[in-house]
Amino acid sequence: MGKKVLILGGGFAGVEAAIFLRREKFEVTLISNRDYLYVYPTSIWIPVKKIKFEDSCVSMAALEKSHGFTWVKDEIIEIKAKTGTVICKDQTFSNYDHLIIAMGAGKRKYEGKENFSSICGAPSEAIELRDKLDVLIEKGGGTIAMGFGGNPHDKSAVRGGPAFELLFNVNDYLKKKKIRNKFKLVFFAPMENPGAKMGKKAPEFMDAYYQRLKIDKHVGKPIKRFEEDGIIFKDDTKLMSDYTMYIPALQGHNIFYNASDLPLSEAGFIKINDFFEVQFDKSEPTSKTSVYAIGDSSALEGPNWKAKQGHIAEVMARNLAFNISEKENGSNLRKGYKEHLNILCVMDSGDGAAFVYRNHKKEVIFPLPIIGHWMKKGWGWYFKNSKLKKIPRLPGM
Repeated sequence: MGKKVLILGGGFAGVEAAIFLRREKFEVTLISNRDYLYVYPTSIWIPVKKIKFEDSCVSMAALEKSHGFTWVKDEIIEIKAKTGTVICKDQTFSNYDHLIIAMGAGKRKYEGKENFSSICGAPSEAIELRDKLDVLIEKGGGTIAMGFGGNPHDKSAVRGGPAFELLFNVNDYLKKKKIRNKFKLVFFAPMENPGAKMGKKAPEFMDAYYQRLKIDKHVGKPIKRFEEDGIIFKDDTKLMSDYTMYIPALQGHNIFYNASDLPLSEAGFIKINDFFEVQFDKSEPTSKTSVYAIGDSSALEGPNWKAKQGHIAEVMARNLAFNISEKENGSNLRKGYKEHLNILCVMDSGDGAAFVYRNHKKEVIFPLPIIGHWMKKGWGWYFKNSKLKKIPRLPGM
């Protein structure tokens, strides 16, 4: 019998870890409460009806069959990491050689959160955004406000790109319907320089986008609460909105805070070293189970511009699979994540895109009219089909 690995979470990091550990012949069990892997980067097209909801889903049963891991549909209730025990709604898991936590993250809480939907929230919220947009179009127009927030305790815990993408796609959608003049579009964010992570040229680049697309900008004011007809800021000013899409910053998963013995950063993410190993206090006794955290669940260390992104989660997963294999083979070879930190985004606008790349050495941002949109559509097709082994994977992807 091979060594056993238990993976918590069926997102980008968890599924990628399962795929690569199976390649190394480990016995892999993955727990997820969803029937599908949700492809968040393509979900921006659901509200504007370029794709259907199911087009952003990859069947977990099909992934299980393609790669030979065991998928268990269950709800994780408690993580007793020091003893290698995971308690779920329907059963308890223990006696694994390796435990990988890849459950994603929680969201920062806001008063009046019922008054906005998020393109990076529960998958069902993409459908809410689609249906709410239909209602507003039927009414004949209104104000659409979209934005994202930050976490002062962890600068990496931000999701900015999808807010820009959805805003630009809605602009394109309304324009093609010849009703753009009936709507006011507003981008808002509590920080002074949203998008600054993309590089020094980004603020000027984004301002040019706003001006060309006639999108208003409202930035630099902390948010107090959300109301049915707008956003109230800390200075008690109000941005009126008939349709609000907001992406709260990330923080630790609720289970990490309330039902785990995991060591957490100030923002609630799991403390790891460069090799993904959870950093328990050395004075605390732990079981023989090796415990790791990858993807949005983990506290990243590195440059101020670092950001939690899907491709970073997958790099972490692949490198962790390598590390576990080397460890079991008695080797000291290890691969980390810090040297691989970068920002990579094809920021879709419906009729084109902007290419954004930043790493330790360079910053790149430039427009990709027309072809950029098809590049991102092509990536979505490649992602789904390569995950299901219908087409070969490209090296490093």
